[in-house]
Amino acid sequence: MYGNFFMSVEEKEKLFHTELVKYGVEYKTAGKVARILASGKPDELLTQQERQLVKDACQKWLIQNKRKKRIDYLFKNLGYD
Repeated sequence: MYGNFFMSVEEKEKLFHTELVKYGVEYKTAGKVARILASGKPDELLTQQERQLVKDACQKWLIQNKRKKRIDYLFKNLGYD
């Protein structure tokens, strides 16, 4: 059974930043995007530039994440795990 799990804004920001950098988003860009995501602001309150920055970073994260999953799958099926 899962309990209530609370993360502070700072913890969320660190988590987002780590994940974005891990999957190839440039460090400073990841910091800006992590701050935006952790803030929890709705899209309507973000500037066009902020929305584009988040979209680009998250798209790069998604592409690299899918790439890693494909590689992991191939290694597992080839017996290299």
